[in-house]
Amino acid sequence: MNKAFTKDDSSNDLVVVPERAPLPPGVPNYVTGRGMRLLEEEREQLVAQRSQLNAAEMDEGTDTEEHRKQLGVVNKRLRDLTERIATARLVTTPEGQEQIVRFGATITYRSILEDVVSEVRRIKLVGVDEAGENASLVAFCAPIAKALLGQRPGDKVSRPTQTGDEVLEILDVGYETAK
Repeated sequence: MNKAFTKDDSSNDLVVVPERAPLPPGVPNYVTGRGMRLLEEEREQLVAQRSQLNAAEMDEGTDTEEHRKQLGVVNKRLRDLTERIATARLVTTPEGQEQIVRFGATITYRSILEDVVSEVRRIKLVGVDEAGENASLVAFCAPIAKALLGQRPGDKVSRPTQTGDEVLEILDVGYETAK
């Protein structure tokens, strides 16, 4: 029988574990309070999942190869997450700087591109693990974040885009209070 139709190859299947969102080289792993809570919740879920897999290992009906792969994925994700948490630097807003765009700020702005003013937008500058959950959560190392950092309400900053220079007008800057 042709080996393509047999199952004895499964132990050689490569298990691919998606990497966490990368941090740019030399950039600290900044996190908001919410971002840290999310990382810790994820760790708790992975530890529980690993415990369930370890308990299932005792069942006679467990597919050992599939079980080994699942456990390998969970262990890899847990190692990566543990490293990310260990390097996390919780950032709080310094007193008196609440109107300056810094990490953790929620910025209300509008953009002007070729004399066309966009609707008002709102984004929050967060860590790489928290970003992307929805369009309003933007990593602090994203180009738009870099353009806005250090600005205040009323400031205008220009940034290049594929369709020309875009002017961002900062309307408001705010921060969540610690909970």
